[in-house]
Amino acid sequence: MLKRLLSTNPSQLVNLDVAILILRVGAAILILTHGYPKLTNVLAGDMGFGDPLGLGPATSLILVTFAEFFCAVFILLGLGTRIASIPLIINTIVIAFVAHADDPFSVKEKGLLFLVMFLVLFITGSGKYSLDGRLFGKNPR
Repeated sequence: MLKRLLSTNPSQLVNLDVAILILRVGAAILILTHGYPKLTNVLAGDMGFGDPLGLGPATSLILVTFAEFFCAVFILLGLGTRIASIPLIINTIVIAFVAHADDPFSVKEKGLLFLVMFLVLFITGSGKYSLDGRLFGKNPR
Protein backbone atom coordinates (compact mmCIF):
# COMPACT_ATOMS: atom_id res chain seq x y z
CA MET A 1 0.00 0.00 0.00
CA LEU A 2 2.82 2.42 0.85
CA LYS A 3 4.39 1.73 -2.53
CA ARG A 4 1.14 2.78 -4.24
CA LEU A 5 0.89 5.96 -2.14
CA LEU A 6 4.48 6.94 -2.98
CA SER A 7 4.17 6.14 -6.67
CA THR A 8 4.69 8.99 -9.14
CA ASN A 9 2.34 7.32 -11.62
CA PRO A 10 -1.14 8.84 -11.14
CA SER A 11 -2.85 5.72 -12.43
CA GLN A 12 -1.44 3.80 -9.46
CA LEU A 13 -3.71 5.59 -7.00
CA VAL A 14 -6.61 7.19 -8.85
CA ASN A 15 -7.98 7.60 -12.32
CA LEU A 16 -6.54 10.82 -13.74
CA ASP A 17 -9.90 11.70 -15.33
CA VAL A 18 -11.56 11.58 -11.92
CA ALA A 19 -8.91 13.95 -10.55
CA ILE A 20 -9.47 16.37 -13.44
CA LEU A 21 -13.24 16.18 -12.86
CA ILE A 22 -12.82 17.06 -9.18
CA LEU A 23 -10.49 19.97 -10.00
CA ARG A 24 -12.70 21.23 -12.84
CA VAL A 25 -15.96 21.15 -10.87
CA GLY A 26 -14.37 22.49 -7.69
CA ALA A 27 -12.59 25.39 -9.40
CA ALA A 28 -15.70 26.31 -11.39
CA ILE A 29 -18.01 26.31 -8.38
CA LEU A 30 -15.57 28.32 -6.30
CA ILE A 31 -15.07 31.01 -8.96
CA LEU A 32 -18.82 31.12 -9.64
CA THR A 33 -19.31 32.37 -6.07
CA HIS A 34 -17.38 35.46 -7.20
CA GLY A 35 -18.90 35.71 -10.67
CA TYR A 36 -22.59 35.41 -9.82
CA PRO A 37 -22.73 38.59 -7.67
CA LYS A 38 -20.94 40.46 -10.46
CA LEU A 39 -23.50 39.16 -12.98
CA THR A 40 -26.35 40.42 -10.79
CA ASN A 41 -24.63 43.83 -10.62
CA VAL A 42 -24.33 43.96 -14.41
CA LEU A 43 -27.98 42.96 -14.87
CA ALA A 44 -29.05 45.58 -12.33
CA GLY A 45 -27.05 48.26 -14.13
CA ASP A 46 -24.69 48.76 -11.18
CA MET A 47 -21.40 49.25 -13.02
CA GLY A 48 -19.35 50.44 -10.06
CA PHE A 49 -16.16 48.40 -10.15
CA GLY A 50 -12.40 48.81 -9.98
CA ASP A 51 -10.45 49.76 -13.08
CA PRO A 52 -7.01 48.14 -12.71
CA LEU A 53 -6.12 48.23 -16.42
CA GLY A 54 -7.60 51.62 -17.32
CA LEU A 55 -10.40 50.19 -19.49
CA GLY A 56 -13.14 51.88 -17.50
CA PRO A 57 -15.15 50.43 -14.60
CA ALA A 58 -18.05 49.18 -16.75
CA THR A 59 -15.77 47.43 -19.26
CA SER A 60 -13.69 45.91 -16.46
CA LEU A 61 -16.81 44.60 -14.72
CA ILE A 62 -18.19 43.10 -17.93
CA LEU A 63 -14.89 41.36 -18.74
CA VAL A 64 -14.53 39.98 -15.21
CA THR A 65 -18.17 38.84 -15.21
CA PHE A 66 -17.65 37.07 -18.53
CA ALA A 67 -14.65 35.23 -17.10
CA GLU A 68 -15.90 34.48 -13.60
CA PHE A 69 -19.45 33.53 -14.55
CA PHE A 70 -19.77 32.44 -18.17
CA CYS A 71 -16.33 30.84 -18.57
CA ALA A 72 -16.80 29.15 -15.20
CA VAL A 73 -20.08 27.61 -16.40
CA PHE A 74 -18.30 26.25 -19.49
CA ILE A 75 -15.58 24.78 -17.28
CA LEU A 76 -18.16 23.30 -14.92
CA LEU A 77 -19.79 21.54 -17.87
CA GLY A 78 -16.44 20.61 -19.37
CA LEU A 79 -17.26 22.36 -22.63
CA GLY A 80 -14.31 24.13 -24.25
CA THR A 81 -12.39 23.96 -20.99
CA ARG A 82 -9.04 24.99 -22.45
CA ILE A 83 -10.54 27.98 -24.27
CA ALA A 84 -12.70 28.97 -21.27
CA SER A 85 -9.71 28.82 -18.94
CA ILE A 86 -7.81 31.52 -20.89
CA PRO A 87 -9.97 34.48 -19.73
CA LEU A 88 -9.85 33.09 -16.19
CA ILE A 89 -6.05 32.83 -16.32
CA ILE A 90 -5.83 36.44 -17.52
CA ASN A 91 -8.36 37.49 -14.86
CA THR A 92 -6.44 35.84 -12.03
CA ILE A 93 -3.12 37.30 -13.24
CA VAL A 94 -4.68 40.77 -13.12
CA ILE A 95 -6.16 40.06 -9.68
CA ALA A 96 -2.88 38.83 -8.17
CA PHE A 97 -0.34 41.07 -9.90
CA VAL A 98 -2.21 44.28 -10.78
CA ALA A 99 -5.25 44.81 -8.55
CA HIS A 100 -3.47 43.47 -5.46
CA ALA A 101 0.09 44.35 -6.49
CA ASP A 102 0.80 46.33 -3.30
CA ASP A 103 -1.08 43.99 -0.97
CA PRO A 104 0.55 41.35 1.22
CA PHE A 105 0.86 37.78 -0.03
CA SER A 106 -2.08 36.65 2.12
CA VAL A 107 -4.37 38.86 0.01
CA LYS A 108 -2.87 37.69 -3.32
CA GLU A 109 -2.99 34.04 -2.28
CA LYS A 110 -6.59 33.36 -3.36
CA GLY A 111 -5.98 34.78 -6.83
CA LEU A 112 -2.79 32.74 -7.15
CA LEU A 113 -4.56 29.54 -6.11
CA PHE A 114 -7.20 30.14 -8.78
CA LEU A 115 -4.42 30.87 -11.28
CA VAL A 116 -2.77 27.51 -10.54
CA MET A 117 -6.09 25.65 -10.88
CA PHE A 118 -6.94 27.23 -14.23
CA LEU A 119 -3.41 26.73 -15.55
CA VAL A 120 -3.66 23.02 -14.74
CA LEU A 121 -7.04 22.83 -16.48
CA PHE A 122 -5.60 24.61 -19.50
CA ILE A 123 -2.82 22.01 -19.66
CA THR A 124 -4.98 18.92 -19.00
CA GLY A 125 -8.21 19.90 -20.72
CA SER A 126 -11.58 18.78 -19.41
CA GLY A 127 -10.92 15.05 -19.17
CA LYS A 128 -13.09 12.09 -20.01
CA TYR A 129 -16.00 13.03 -17.73
CA SER A 130 -17.06 16.20 -19.53
CA LEU A 131 -19.13 17.41 -22.45
CA ASP A 132 -15.90 17.71 -24.44
CA GLY A 133 -15.15 14.07 -23.66
CA ARG A 134 -18.67 13.07 -24.62
CA LEU A 135 -18.80 15.12 -27.83
CA PHE A 136 -15.22 14.93 -29.05
CA GLY A 137 -13.67 11.97 -27.19
CA LYS A 138 -12.64 8.77 -28.85
CA ASN A 139 -15.47 6.36 -29.53
CA PRO A 140 -15.21 3.10 -27.57
CA ARG A 141 -14.62 0.03 -29.73
